[in-house]
Amino acid sequence: MKIPDNLVQKLLENSAKFSSTQIRELREKEESQKKPLQDIVIDEKLLTEKELTRLYGDEINVPFVELNGTQIKKEYLSLLPERIAKQYKAIIFDIDENKNISLAMENPDDVQALTILRKQLGNNLNIFITTSSLLQSALDQYRENIGSELTKVIQTQRENEETEEDEGAIVAEDSPIAQSVNLIIEYAIQSGASDIHIEPRENYLLIRYRIDGILREANKLPKKIVNSLVSRIKIMSNLKIDEHRAPQDGRFKVEVGGQTYALRVSTLPILDGEKMVLRILNESSKSADFNELGFWGKALDELNTAIIQPHGMVLVTGPTGSGKSTTLFSVLSKLNTPDINIATIEDPVEYNIVGANQTQVNPAAGMTFSNGLRALLRQDPNVIMVGEVRDKETADLAIQAALTGHLVFSTLHTNDAATCLPRLLDMGVEPFLIASTIRIVIAQRLVRKLCPNCSFEIKVDDAIEKQIIKDFNLDQKKDLILVNELEKEAAQNGINPSNNKADKELSSTPQEIKRIWQANKDGCDICNHSGYKGRIGIYEVLPNNENLQHMILENKSSEEIEQNATEEGMVKIRIDGLIKSLRGQTTIEEVLRVTVAD
Repeated sequence: MKIPDNLVQKLLENSAKFSSTQIRELREKEESQKKPLQDIVIDEKLLTEKELTRLYGDEINVPFVELNGTQIKKEYLSLLPERIAKQYKAIIFDIDENKNISLAMENPDDVQALTILRKQLGNNLNIFITTSSLLQSALDQYRENIGSELTKVIQTQRENEETEEDEGAIVAEDSPIAQSVNLIIEYAIQSGASDIHIEPRENYLLIRYRIDGILREANKLPKKIVNSLVSRIKIMSNLKIDEHRAPQDGRFKVEVGGQTYALRVSTLPILDGEKMVLRILNESSKSADFNELGFWGKALDELNTAIIQPHGMVLVTGPTGSGKSTTLFSVLSKLNTPDINIATIEDPVEYNIVGANQTQVNPAAGMTFSNGLRALLRQDPNVIMVGEVRDKETADLAIQAALTGHLVFSTLHTNDAATCLPRLLDMGVEPFLIASTIRIVIAQRLVRKLCPNCSFEIKVDDAIEKQIIKDFNLDQKKDLILVNELEKEAAQNGINPSNNKADKELSSTPQEIKRIWQANKDGCDICNHSGYKGRIGIYEVLPNNENLQHMILENKSSEEIEQNATEEGMVKIRIDGLIKSLRGQTTIEEVLRVTVAD
C-alpha cells in the first residue's frame, strides 16, 4: 500500500517522535532521491512497516491486525474466492459466534474494494488493516501443497499431449512446463529456502529445498519432464539449451508476493542428466543490523570500532554457506553514505547495494579478482570489498590497498579466526604487512534458530552436564564460571531468548548448568514442523593489538594465537554458540553440528 507523502508527513508529526527538522530533512531526501517518503522512512529504519501501517490505521480509525497466515482456517478462505481476495487485497481471518466476519485489508480506504467485498460477504464485516507483507503471506494460504498443484499441472500436460521435445510448450508462459517451474520457485520462496536442487534420477526427477541450511525433499516428478523443465530454466537464465556436456551459470529474476528475487542458476552434467541448483537471493530485503546477525558484547564493540577506521583490512572467515556475504552486506550497508565511495569485486554479486559500485568477476574476459582489484584502486574508492582472497597476488594487492588509505573487506576459507593469519603467511604475505594492516578477523557459522512457539526448556542432570562439558571441552570450574558470566553479560547486552517466555537465571551456582533449550521434534505450523525457524550467526572476533602483532612477527602458530586471544577475552565460536543455546536462541546440537571440535 502506498501512503501519500503529505499523509506520511502528517503521521510523523502526529506520532511526536520526529522533530520538524527531521521531517524537513526527510522531505529533502524524498525530493533528491525521487523516492516516496514512505519508503525513505522504512529504509532508514525510522519506523517499521508495521509501525507506519498502525499509524495509518489510527489516522483512518481502522484497527491494525498482525496476521498469522498459518492460523487462518481453510473454511474462512472458502468464503472469499482467491481471485477476489488477491484483486482487492483482503482476507478473512476470523468469524465470531454472531457470524461477524473479521476482514484484513491492505487499504481499507479503498471504497470500490469495500463495496465489492460487502456484496460478496454481506454487511456484517469488521474491517482491519495489515501490512502488505503480512497480507501476502496470508494470501499464500490459498495455495495447496506443491505436490498436489504440480500433479494437476503435469496431468494437464499429459492431457494436452505435450512432450519434452515440444519447443512451444517450453517457451510459452502459460504452458504446463512454465507453470511447473513457477510453482517450484514459488514454494521454495514461501518455504524460506535458500537453494533449489533439481536432480535427475534413474526413474524420476527429485526436487529438494535447502531450508535453514538443511536439505529437504519437496517432490518427485516424472522423469519424462526432465529435459523440458531444464530447458525452460535455461531459457529464463539465457543459457544454451543445446549444451548438455559442460557446466553453465546464469541468472534471472522473478517477483513473488510483491518482492523481487534474483535466482542464480548453476547446471552440472551428471550420470542421469543435468542437475540444476538455483540460489535464491531476495533483492527486496534490507540489511540486518549487527544485533540481528548475532553480534553482542565485546565482539560487537570491536566490530563497530574496526569498521570506522580510515584504513586497514577486515577479514571474515568460515566455510561456504556460513553467512560471510551477509555479514559483509550488513557492514557495507552501514557504511554506505553519499560521502563514501564503495567499490566491490565479487564472484558472484549476491546482494545489490544501492549506491555502491559492484563488479562481477569474469575470468573469460580477463576480469579476475586481482585484475578487478587493480582497476578498483584507480576508481578513487574509500571502501573496497574483495569477494575472496584466493591467491598471493590478490592478497598482496588487498594488503597494499589497506596500506595506502583504503578500508578493505574480504573473506577467507579457514575454520577459525586464529588460522586466518597463518593462512596469509602461507600465501607468501610478509608478516610485518599482516601485523600492520589487519584490523579484525571474524570467524562465523550459521545455526538454526529455535522456533519461538514450540521450543521448551529441560532440566540438566549430572549426565547431561558431563556430556556438555566433554563436547565443549570445558573445565569443570573455570570454564563453567566463565560461561555463566558470559551468559549474564549476554542477557544485559540485548541477547534475548528466541521466545517470549520469561527470562531465567542460568544456574543457582556459578559452576553449574541447570537448564537447556530443546527443539520440539514434532514442531508446529509456524516452523513447518521442524522445530526451527530462521538462522543466526555464531562468531569469534579476533581484534588486532600489540600482543597479536608481536605474535605474527614471531610466526607463532594458530594455536598459540588463539590461546593468547582467549586469555585476553576473545569468546571462541563454540562458546558463543553455547551462550546462545543457553539463551534459548538455538540448541547445543545445532552448535555441535556446525563447529569443529577443539
